[in-house]
Amino acid sequence: MALETTRRAGLVDQVIRQLRTAVTGGEWPIGGRIPPETELAATFGVARNTVREAVRALAHGGLLEVRQGDGTYVRATSEVSGAVRRLCGSELREVLQVRRTLEVEGARLAASSRTEEELAELTELLHRRDRAKARIAEPGQMAEFIRLDAEFHLAVVGSGHNTLLTELYRGLTEVVVASVATTSGDANDIGHGRLLDAIAAGEPDRAAAEAGGFLTELLHELASPGE
Repeated sequence: MALETTRRAGLVDQVIRQLRTAVTGGEWPIGGRIPPETELAATFGVARNTVREAVRALAHGGLLEVRQGDGTYVRATSEVSGAVRRLCGSELREVLQVRRTLEVEGARLAASSRTEEELAELTELLHRRDRAKARIAEPGQMAEFIRLDAEFHLAVVGSGHNTLLTELYRGLTEVVVASVATTSGDANDIGHGRLLDAIAAGEPDRAAAEAGGFLTELLHELASPGE
């Protein structure tokens, strides 16, 4: 990992910025342990206390998790995702409720604002997702399906051209991927093709209904596991 040498002024802020870049840029993967304080201090050319303060700030923001006696681990790739993880924890129901709120409005906007290029991208993503789903028993296809499903939903939201909504949803990347992985064998296929059709036809209300439909079905199954 190549990191720039820190300057004397604002050392903590500089270390925070460089640590955040290493996390968001993928230098350190989600769930991975970052180098120890002594190594980071030597890399940055600062005191261990400076590194410790920077790590504490990022842990407070949800990007890192300090485990006493074990080290510091990457928890999320953005403060938004870290906040969502803290709020939702491992509660799938809450994750799906948040997804539904954002994806319904994202689909509504996409049906009104998408471009032909974005529609072509959505169509290709859905085709690739469905191919991976059909081959899910083959090595690597489950991970590919999960990635493409999450990418499809992000592309739908992005096609609505609301920058704030898109960035909020992008911050959910880790929990969206986790929810897709958890529900991949359930109702996760319901409505995807119909959602794309509604966006293509420019029908905002139908697109919103389709976006919320399969998530509502999943929430119903969680509430009634025996039915």
